[in-house]
Amino acid sequence: MGPLSGILVADFSRVLAGPLAAMLLGDLGADVVKVERPDGGDDTRAWGPPWRDGEATYYLGLNRNKRSIALDLGDPGDVELARTLALRADVLIESFRPGLMARWGLDGDTLRAGGNPGLVSCSVTAFGTGEAARGMPGYDFLLQAMGGLMSVTGEADGPPLKAGAAVIDLVCGLLAANGIQAALVDRARSGAGRHVEVSLMDSALLALLNQGSAWVLGGVVPGRRGNRHPSITPYETYDAADRPLAVAVGNDRLFARLCDALGLPDLPADERFATNAARVAHADDLAGLFAPVFAARGADDWVAALRAAGVPAGPINDVAQAFGLAEALGMEPVVEAGGYPLPAPPLRLDGERPAVRFPPPRLDEHGEDLRAWLSSGAPPAPGG
Repeated sequence: MGPLSGILVADFSRVLAGPLAAMLLGDLGADVVKVERPDGGDDTRAWGPPWRDGEATYYLGLNRNKRSIALDLGDPGDVELARTLALRADVLIESFRPGLMARWGLDGDTLRAGGNPGLVSCSVTAFGTGEAARGMPGYDFLLQAMGGLMSVTGEADGPPLKAGAAVIDLVCGLLAANGIQAALVDRARSGAGRHVEVSLMDSALLALLNQGSAWVLGGVVPGRRGNRHPSITPYETYDAADRPLAVAVGNDRLFARLCDALGLPDLPADERFATNAARVAHADDLAGLFAPVFAARGADDWVAALRAAGVPAGPINDVAQAFGLAEALGMEPVVEAGGYPLPAPPLRLDGERPAVRFPPPRLDEHGEDLRAWLSSGAPPAPGG
C-alpha cells in the first residue's frame, strides 16, 4: 500500500514527460490508467531499437505500474468512455496541443464543473499555453536547442551538443509529479481540485541552473567549456595514463587534499590557486601542472589514491558499468516484473523501494476490463 494508494490517475499523455510523471505516481501506489490511441498506442512503442520481446525498451522504461486502454478520441463512444474515466479520476495528465482536451470536453475546468470538483488536472506543453506558443510542437531535442542547454554543452571549439539523455523531459516529468502531489495535498484541505501546468521550455530554463542565473543575475551569457566548470576549479576530467577520470573539488580544503595526493603540496600557497576564484581565473595554468602528474598513473590507481585522501573522484563509467556500480553498492537498481528486468523505482520509503505492481502494459492489455468498469455504474477504481 503506497502513500498514493486509492488515487486514480487518468494518463492521456504520451512520449516521456507526462508518462514519467504518471509512472512516478504509480510507483507511489496510484492506480494509473494509460489511455492510448488504437493505431499504435504511445509513440515510444515504436522507438526502437533496442527491443525486448518485440517491445521498445524506450517504452518499457517509462510505463511500469500502469494499465492500458485504447480509446479513439475521434469516436464519440470512446470519448464518452474517456470522459467517464476522467470524471472518476483524482488526477488527469495530458500532453495534447492546447485546446484539444477542451474540444473533447476533457479539460480540467469542464470536468471540475461537470461533476468532478476535486480533479487535479495537469497539462504538459512544449512552450506554454500563451497565444504565441499555440501550435508549436516540441520534443526534448528541440528544447535542449531552443532552451539554451546545447549552447553550454560541448567543447569550447566544437559544435553545440545535446545531453546524452532526455534531461528536459526528465525535469518536466519531475515537476509535473511534484505539482500534482502538491495539488492533492491542497485538495485534502480544501476539497477542491486545481490545474497544474508544466512546459518543456520552463523545464529547460530550470535545467540551466547556475548557467541560467549567470545570465539573469550576472548578465553573463555562458558558453561551452567541455568538462570544465565555469565557477569551480578543479572540477573536470583529467587524462590518466590509460583513460580519463573525473575530479570534483568544491572547496579549498579539498583542494589542499588533492594537491597532497598529487605530490604538489605547495600549490595551495600559490596566489594563483589559493582560492576558488583564483583557481577559476588560472584554470589553464592549474591544468598544465596537473596534466603530467595524472598521466603518470592509471585511472584506477588515481581513483583509489584520491578517495583514500577524501577527494571526490571517479571513473567515467558506461551505462552497464553504472548499473554494475549501483548493484555493487547494494542499491538494487533493477527489478523483475512480468518477465522483464526494469530500472527500479528511484526512491525508497522507510528503506524499501516501492513495488512494481504492473509491468509495462501491452497496448489495450486491460481494455476489456476497463471498458466493462467504465460502462458500469460502479464508481470505485479497480485494481488500485
